[in-house]
Amino acid sequence: MRIALDAMGGDEAPAVTVDGAIRALVADPNMSVVLVGDPSRLEPLLSGAEYDASRLTVVAAADVVGMDEKPTEALRQKPDSSIAVAWRLMAARDVDAVVSAGNTGAVVAAGLRTRLFLSGVRRPGIAVTLPTMRGRSVLIDVGANPAARSEHLLQYAVMGVVYSREVLGVESPRVGLMNIGSEDSKGNELYREAHALLQQSTLADCYVGNIEGRGLYQGEADVLVCEGFVGNVVLKVSEGMAEFLIRALAQDVLAQLDTEREKAMAALKTASRQYNYSEQGGAPLLGIDGVCMICHGSSDSLAIANALRAAATLQSRQVNAQIVDELGRAASGEATEADPPQQAHEAEEARPS
Repeated sequence: MRIALDAMGGDEAPAVTVDGAIRALVADPNMSVVLVGDPSRLEPLLSGAEYDASRLTVVAAADVVGMDEKPTEALRQKPDSSIAVAWRLMAARDVDAVVSAGNTGAVVAAGLRTRLFLSGVRRPGIAVTLPTMRGRSVLIDVGANPAARSEHLLQYAVMGVVYSREVLGVESPRVGLMNIGSEDSKGNELYREAHALLQQSTLADCYVGNIEGRGLYQGEADVLVCEGFVGNVVLKVSEGMAEFLIRALAQDVLAQLDTEREKAMAALKTASRQYNYSEQGGAPLLGIDGVCMICHGSSDSLAIANALRAAATLQSRQVNAQIVDELGRAASGEATEADPPQQAHEAEEARPS
């Protein structure tokens, strides 16, 4: 598999992206990585490293989209940014995937500009996995499309089911709709319409209905569906709460321990890894004809390496082919008018967990 890595994206780029790429190549002998960025900054980092030059190459990109820049303006003013160049490589089929820890809004917006969508997909969505009392659940969308329609949410459910089944290993994923109450009448018009669509869809047998926020971590569903604004808020609150609880627990527990302090610290570190985005690598932008992994802006080299490996996993398990197949069945042969191109400013910055 050949992957374009936005070498300039992220708080600590390009040092961590270069190191992450090399780590991933060591772990996967079938992977090739194209570092997209400024050669004058990349080549000194590569000069002292040991790697297979036949599997790690550099493609020049003149600009970088800053983390605080507005996606639409940045992409217009910087057509040769590392993010834009990486997407063009995938659109030309020179690579199979794009991985970036850069400005998430720009990553999504650049993808939307290519219109490189899977057949039948009307809007891509960012999916993240979250720990629950019953394993791990998929939350989609967490920022790609805050102006969703009910049919988009139905497609997110289909994509989430395939991802949960093929990547997380959930044999028969249960689907829930994030809402303010479990009753059929709850939510605004968007969520009421989506609820009705899901009840009448090919997912009806695995649809468990509306799920309140507190049900997410109870594991009441394996796939949680929402529009990007709600999903992004849930993601950010979850990250903040996880960090708070781990720190509070560590302080309270360690304060009471006089013995076996090292064992307690090891246990806390093990628990914290469940919530560490570095272990997951990144979040896939599902619905793209190719693979796109979006990483946290503060990703370290481990997170980058894991994101590259996650991209390879998505391709090897033929997630896209199964999404197209499932969407074809869900459409039931009904033709619908295509959505107009999404404005780039709609893509909110998501921080995958």
